[in-house]
Amino acid sequence: MKDVSEFLQRQSAALLLLQEVDVNAQRTGRRNIAEKLSRSLRMPYLFAVEFEELSQGRQDSPAYHGQAILTSLAASSPRMIRFKHQTGFWRSRWYLPNWPVFQRRMGGRLALVAEVDFGGRPVVVYNAHLESRGSEGLRKLQVEEILADARQYPPGAPILIAGDFNTRKASSPAVAALLGAGFHMAVGQQATTTRGSALDWIFVRGPRAFEKRGIHGDAKASDHFPLTVVLHLDPQSAAPQRRTSACIASK
Repeated sequence: MKDVSEFLQRQSAALLLLQEVDVNAQRTGRRNIAEKLSRSLRMPYLFAVEFEELSQGRQDSPAYHGQAILTSLAASSPRMIRFKHQTGFWRSRWYLPNWPVFQRRMGGRLALVAEVDFGGRPVVVYNAHLESRGSEGLRKLQVEEILADARQYPPGAPILIAGDFNTRKASSPAVAALLGAGFHMAVGQQATTTRGSALDWIFVRGPRAFEKRGIHGDAKASDHFPLTVVLHLDPQSAAPQRRTSACIASK
């Protein structure tokens, strides 16, 4: 927790997207991690429950994990997309005890969505966590659910889709679906975990200028490396330009 907070403070980012954020879990001292980070960074937060962690709580005090958005910018219209396409891997089974090693859960993968005001222009933000146990085809279906949701916005609306995609192949169909829909890869394609896998990504539509793109392999706060980027909105926009950095960290 201290390492996470210290790294995020050093970034001075206006927007943070976090995945696998615990609430009342034994493994993280039964703390509300998003709330703790919100207080230490002095940034309001949004949170969406992905799973109840059956091995991490008690019957009278359940534990959860999910996605969090922290931002110093004005955020509105928060909601979540709980994907229709899910795996049954995590569900509780009568013959398996609720030990941490089995990671029995109730819930499902999702994307936390909000509209964030970048200098007078709203940017639609999707904080996504795709399935780790399913196939590349399942992850592509989950990305397609995000893209279907994004079609409600005008073609020129700036959109950011980022998070832990759990991609297992360099030529992931989930990544191809985003590129085919007109999104640009701001950060990704390189190893983002201590295991050498490229699981975490930042994609944008609208902002075309990226600065200080980074995958912070020296950060010791998690087994996933934080991703950072400075985005510039389209200079042809009539709205005033605002330079802001978006920091995406997993776990």
